[in-house]
Amino acid sequence: MPGENLSRDEAQERGRLLSVDAYDVALDVRSALAQGAEADTFRSRTTIRFRCAEPGAASFADLLAPSVTAVTLNGRKLDPAAVFDGTRIALDALDAENVLVVDAQCAYSRTGEGLHRFVDPEDGEVYLYTQYEPADSRRVFANFEQPDLKAPFTFEVTAPEGWVVLSNGAQDGAAEGGRHRFATTRPISTYITAVVAGPYHYVSDTYRRTFEDGTELEIPLGALCRKGLAKHFDADDVFTVTKQGLDFFHDHFDFPYPFGKYDQAFVPEYNLGAMENPGCVTFREEFIFRGKVTEASYERRANVILHEMAHMWFGDLVTMQWWDDLWLKESYADFMGAFAQVAATRFTDGWITFANRRKSWAYRADQLPSTHPVTADIRDLEDAKLNFDGITYAKGAAVLKQLVAYVGQEAFLEGARRYFKRHAYGNTRLTDLLTVLEETSGRDLAEWSRAWLETAGVNSLTPQVTYDAQDRITELGILQEAAPSHPELRPHRVAVGLYRRQDADSALVRYARAEVDVSGPHTAVPELAGLERPELILVNDEDLTYGKVRFDEGSLATLRARLGDLADPMARALCWAALWGLTRDGLMPARDYLDLVRRFAGRETDIGVLQSLHDQAQAALEHYAAPEHRERAARELAEGALQELRLAEPGSGHQLTWARHFAAVAAVPADLQLVQGLLDGTAKIDGLDVDQELRWTLLGPLAAHGLADESVIAAELARDDTASGRRHQVRCLAARPSAEVKERAWQEVVESDALSNALVEATIAGFAQPGQREVLAPYAPRYFEAIERVWRERSIEIGMDVVRGLFPDWLVEHSTLDAADRWLAEHDRAAPALRRLVLENRDDLARALRAQACDAAAGARP
Repeated sequence: MPGENLSRDEAQERGRLLSVDAYDVALDVRSALAQGAEADTFRSRTTIRFRCAEPGAASFADLLAPSVTAVTLNGRKLDPAAVFDGTRIALDALDAENVLVVDAQCAYSRTGEGLHRFVDPEDGEVYLYTQYEPADSRRVFANFEQPDLKAPFTFEVTAPEGWVVLSNGAQDGAAEGGRHRFATTRPISTYITAVVAGPYHYVSDTYRRTFEDGTELEIPLGALCRKGLAKHFDADDVFTVTKQGLDFFHDHFDFPYPFGKYDQAFVPEYNLGAMENPGCVTFREEFIFRGKVTEASYERRANVILHEMAHMWFGDLVTMQWWDDLWLKESYADFMGAFAQVAATRFTDGWITFANRRKSWAYRADQLPSTHPVTADIRDLEDAKLNFDGITYAKGAAVLKQLVAYVGQEAFLEGARRYFKRHAYGNTRLTDLLTVLEETSGRDLAEWSRAWLETAGVNSLTPQVTYDAQDRITELGILQEAAPSHPELRPHRVAVGLYRRQDADSALVRYARAEVDVSGPHTAVPELAGLERPELILVNDEDLTYGKVRFDEGSLATLRARLGDLADPMARALCWAALWGLTRDGLMPARDYLDLVRRFAGRETDIGVLQSLHDQAQAALEHYAAPEHRERAARELAEGALQELRLAEPGSGHQLTWARHFAAVAAVPADLQLVQGLLDGTAKIDGLDVDQELRWTLLGPLAAHGLADESVIAAELARDDTASGRRHQVRCLAARPSAEVKERAWQEVVESDALSNALVEATIAGFAQPGQREVLAPYAPRYFEAIERVWRERSIEIGMDVVRGLFPDWLVEHSTLDAADRWLAEHDRAAPALRRLVLENRDDLARALRAQACDAAAGARP
């Protein structure tokens, strides 16, 4: 049998041959409370009713399970040893109508793939939940694991009595003897089915709406988390955003929510941000905040809630045919999440966050050698797993935002409404969406689609301006450029803003604006000719299009001198993002970017932008600063952070953000002494509440600098012996600058599979620390020796964590680049997904070397 990695060709052939009428899935998870080997597996019994277009043909069902007890096809008992190879069940001599029954022992997961089992260290309680995308439902029940073979599902779960048990459908009657049966779903894909079970803390509410025709809709709402997190669970805020989102989508989609109830489960050790299982959405439990967080954290949670809710229509109701068109759900959900957030919730600056964070993710992904069109070429499931990336999500969403500017908001939304009604409970491709948008907009979108969805790469947009003797604009144009590797020039709808001060002490404000359709290498903006000289020209003002913004020399000089004077928060965020792009591209020395952060970040009002600046400053320091300048740059960055920490409003989110940043960059003894004092209470900063989460934040850098040994970390765990505390402990232990510590961490992650996915993630996060290059150096060659074996032996999720997280980017040297090139040359037949990950890491390393050369050259100038 071909094995675990289903190809597109196989899926197309099976989709042509089969259609599925119904699934009945019965799971018995009472073994979750057992000890030892008995807790490794659970019983899974699946009945599939399906049709075959060519009676007599052969096909296969998918199942990843330790053992199969029985297989029956159309009343015929098949020998499991003969038909099951560990990944597939061979099905021969199919009838026109078929019934397949599979009884198996499936494995609980510790990697977040399939049915994950978690034991809470705080109280010993056991919690279960499923996570499948793109293809892990076959770890829980036998099925046809591809998105176009939709069917109604009926789940029955037998669980320990007293447990909360949920699935996609509402529970059908009271549980008897721990047996819970759920209402049959509408036709959905296998990867969005779900089961959540355990002694969860459950809160309920109801959403009600009356439509214009008098029809009433009532949706039962639920929100749940582990009992240990109940005291921190702000379910009321979750329900508030949920109801606002349901109002928004009902206002704009003209298709009532189709899946009955709406539960939202916050679950432990989750690999993703969230998953859009209809009626039973799952989220990582880190969205329940154990300590004080900034408003940006609440905004992020609201965005994810709305993103997943948008999927109920884009992805669940209407699903892509195959993973090539993954963007049809993810790009739309990313766009609609921000759109709904700004229009319907208290987070009205959501587009600033989108411009600042989401698009930065997209710009990075689109400049990697693995970049791909928004509509990607997905050959198999490994390809699909890696394409949940910045292009599929954020670039696609940015392209849709640009499309709204191009065709108009109402035409865009009317296209969505027709799309839902025309393809409800079905599967679609790119052409299906373009058809309805062409109908509603009256535009031919074939060329737009070719340029934006079917080609890869990002354009840069630079203003070119000339002035007359009276300092008025004679000509202003936009230069559009593309990388030689992806030379496509695209149509852009952009706004160009002109900014200046009214007097020497006033803010930089916009005094003129023009919208223009950019096409080709040069586009004139005649509406701005004749105006007085601006101090700043901002191309892509208001962030209408997707492209790297560049500056003319005068505008760049203005930003160097008075970036903090720019009054509009969106314009300021766009300028910060553009300056970071220049730094990453090796066009601005890292020391200049760090200087801008030191001088102007303290004046940033948007907390999300400020947090991004801190992250980017740390990245610039660790990867882009010339080695000979790094120590001084670190000292200056910490001095600036401490100054801003002391100036921040007591108790504010800005104060908390500066405290975290100061702890992260503290390196000299006096700074580390202050970090220690804040932790042990001998130092105080007015208004700064050092809660348990902040304590761990402070302890991490102390451990990394060798100032907190195992006993100190153990004492902190004693204060916080919870699941979250265990993750923090593991990270701090791995962060210590000792050869013995690093070897232990390496063994636990690379040579053993004993750790859960969450503890693998925490160990990797602690392993590589700034300033530990000597103790980490031996692991560069070991990484390249190990990764192919790790990829072969471990699940794809853990393999991705190891290959990405342990790449030796702490050693930014040409020898590391040579080692990566040598591995790629010698492993040309390695799994394509593995090669892609190494190639992406290699590209980041090469970028860092170019940026360091730029920074070193700036330091060498007189």
